[in-house]
Amino acid sequence: MTGFGSARGAGPAFAVAVEVRAVNNRHLKLTVRGTDPYPLFESELEKVVRGHVRRGSVHLQVKVDRATRPADFALNTAALAAYKRQVIEACDGLDATAVNAVLSGLLGLPGVAPEAVSLGGLPEDEWPVVEQVLREALARFDTARQTEGRAMAAELMALHAAMTAALAGIRECLPAVVANYRTRILDRVRQAVADAGVGVDADHLIREVAIFADRTDVSEEVTRFAAHLDQFAELVNTGASDGAGRRLEFVVQEMGREANTLGSKAGDVGVSRRVVDLKANLERVRELILNVE
Repeated sequence: MTGFGSARGAGPAFAVAVEVRAVNNRHLKLTVRGTDPYPLFESELEKVVRGHVRRGSVHLQVKVDRATRPADFALNTAALAAYKRQVIEACDGLDATAVNAVLSGLLGLPGVAPEAVSLGGLPEDEWPVVEQVLREALARFDTARQTEGRAMAAELMALHAAMTAALAGIRECLPAVVANYRTRILDRVRQAVADAGVGVDADHLIREVAIFADRTDVSEEVTRFAAHLDQFAELVNTGASDGAGRRLEFVVQEMGREANTLGSKAGDVGVSRRVVDLKANLERVRELILNVE
């Protein structure tokens, strides 16, 4: 589910800012950016995130502003002395101005002013504060998602009502489907008899109508679809169900199968139109439940 949350905090000599953003994804995928060394410890951060998020592409920004310390700025004097000695030897015979010009570039040589060494683990003095700020950002992230979730639940139930109405329309059409087919067959037979003077066995006519009735009987599919609708409504309304998103995906998948069977067996234009409405609403539901955990 999409969402955003941020928080700030501070330690004795540093400040922490955390942002959490998420977009739709069927699985949980965490991306960490920010101040070293935190992007290297994605697994530790994911343990905290998993307590709040089960699915979605989560982008985590962890920024730590540290106060500068004298130890952070240290020249490698041994390397500097070695470079200086070699430069003086190499410049033997040159005037002092040329030698000084060469010596002025010593600080840019490799190893003279080394960058800070990456930490080998999570900073013990920072991590408790970073973790606390992360949890605060995730709490605000959850609040934003709950607001979105209530709006989404209302939309899902509106689609549920539309599908329920379409299914009721199919139920109303079913008794007339076989009767209409029987009428069409009789009209064709009467026309054939009138044109060619050929008689038709009543048993053959009854058997033809019975075969059509059996082939187009969708009462089981309608019953199963109605049961799936009930389960769908229960999952949306309970909300707190663990893994509701994946359960909804399964229910919608089964509803899709029943809708496909209804469409293939439909022997009536009215039924076919309502099946199209069912499928259109199911597609909208599929898009929405990508947001549901």
